[in-house]
Amino acid sequence: MKMNDMLAPPPVRLPEDPAHGSDLLATATALAHPESPLVWAVRAERAIAEAATDEERLTAYALARTGYHRSLDRLRGNGWKGWGPVPFDHEPNQGVLRAIAALALAARAIGEDSEYDRCRQMLSDADPDSVPRLLS
Repeated sequence: MKMNDMLAPPPVRLPEDPAHGSDLLATATALAHPESPLVWAVRAERAIAEAATDEERLTAYALARTGYHRSLDRLRGNGWKGWGPVPFDHEPNQGVLRAIAALALAARAIGEDSEYDRCRQMLSDADPDSVPRLLS
């Protein structure tokens, strides 16, 4: 990720996700680490991939929305002010970016195109290289 805006804050480099190294799809992991964006991102990604009914798409959306809010909490708790770079190549940032992407995809699946666009823009603002990687 290349920084072009000299007025932008420095890139956010999150500490290791609290669920790193755990079975991210295990219920016990989600219960032990509900603050983990990575747990919610992985659970949402699976739900999106497997959703065949409207009810399942709504469940995927709820998981993704939880991951998105946990991501904002984690970013803000680590100095993020609502904007600025969050590089995907820093592994601990990936759970946050994946959660934002999951919300974009889940929103699109239920017809929330404006939310998809907003999340896509948020990803692009955080790290433009993450968009094709996470939304393709």
